[in-house]
Amino acid sequence: MEQKKMKIAFPSNDRKHVEEHFGHAKEFVFCTLENGKVEATEYVTPPAHAPGVIPAFVHEQGASAIITGGMGGMAVDIFKGHGIDVILGATGTIEENLETFIKGDLESTGSVCDHSHDHG
Repeated sequence: MEQKKMKIAFPSNDRKHVEEHFGHAKEFVFCTLENGKVEATEYVTPPAHAPGVIPAFVHEQGASAIITGGMGGMAVDIFKGHGIDVILGATGTIEENLETFIKGDLESTGSVCDHSHDHG
């Protein structure tokens, strides 16, 4: 199956692991794929976390999907409004998640954050 060129966003605090909550990430790792192979990887510091800011930032970077641990339902809706696929429930390394995504086997578990914890 031929894949088109696409950019995938991963929130991370160490450039290696997927951050459990996208709003707490120190950086976003953007992986550009072409025909199922990583063409480029960029590390970009996001703007301060506030409602709607991170989805707009990820959209401006040209990402077509975000792979993360969890996020609130409103954020999911905003990402989808920007045409960005949201894959939730990711854990472990970015590399492992990216390989599973490329194979077409990475599925969202739908673990939406309930926002009962501190977002400071």
